[in-house]
Amino acid sequence: MASTNPLPSIQSQPPAGQPKLLDRVRTALRVRHYSLRTEEAYIHWIRRYIFFHHKRHPLEMGEAEIGSFLNHLAEKENVAASTQNQALCALMFLYKQVLQIELGQVNNFIWAKKPKKLPVVFTQQEMKAVLSQLSGIYRIIGELLYGSGLRLMECLRLRVKDIDFGYCQIVVQDAKGGKDRVTVLPSVVIEPLTRHLDQVKKLHLKDQEENHPGVQLPYALERKYPNAGKSWGWFWVFPASNLSIDPRSGIRRRHHLHESAIQKAVQEAIRKAGIQKHAGCHTFRHSFATHLLESGYDIRTVQELLGHKDVKTTMIYTHVLNRGKLGVRSPADRLGTE
Repeated sequence: MASTNPLPSIQSQPPAGQPKLLDRVRTALRVRHYSLRTEEAYIHWIRRYIFFHHKRHPLEMGEAEIGSFLNHLAEKENVAASTQNQALCALMFLYKQVLQIELGQVNNFIWAKKPKKLPVVFTQQEMKAVLSQLSGIYRIIGELLYGSGLRLMECLRLRVKDIDFGYCQIVVQDAKGGKDRVTVLPSVVIEPLTRHLDQVKKLHLKDQEENHPGVQLPYALERKYPNAGKSWGWFWVFPASNLSIDPRSGIRRRHHLHESAIQKAVQEAIRKAGIQKHAGCHTFRHSFATHLLESGYDIRTVQELLGHKDVKTTMIYTHVLNRGKLGVRSPADRLGTE
């Protein structure tokens, strides 16, 4: 059903002095502390929505047009359910937070099918084999992904101050859902990580000597504490080797390692280990949770370490445990004993 809200007339160009629509979207996202990845995704879907309807202004459209766009994504482009839901969230943000229009229920579209899949998990022997194929900084990152249950971007965004060697723990700041959490720092990684940070310290000092801008800080901290970005505590644990342009501020500064380098290294390690599972960096996190449950840890503990909002999300790993040697005994295995 189309929106019943009266829609004001629009112009092909915004009034003098008023930002363009997508610039207003970016501002609204940044004010609400959305991540750069979310910002890029929302801008992408809003632009796709406008072009799908032949560049009509969103003010001229409503629930019916949103529904037809989402149907197109599901039926013609065969997108995943999570992709379709992201597009819907982007459009709802546009109307509610930017255009200040309360839409009704967008219920005239077909939800993309969401297949129920169990997470891919390495056995402990497979995990050992994959890690043995990683070296240097990639080995350290791999051991943190598996040993701490970190998501890849959580690991790459770690700051020096987030590593607590005394209590053997890692503070994950502003994780998925905007939450902080504490997880374990594996003992096996302490020595190589300490040596790595000694080298990173030299890079930090070099940046200071060359008077480079400090690293990017979250939200408004850079305005509140202008020199904090140059401090050792806020420096990246895994900094990039070269400076790059900050996409938001336009400042040339040092960013953290790009995820693509880690993803390629992990894929190569899996191939060399001879493992045929459809696995990647996130498989390390799945394996962390499953192996903790195998060791008898309480599911609530695992939930907290993973940072899941609902224990039902963590329960998926109990289904993994119900397979193979930890689950039902095959009747074929009983033939020789009866």
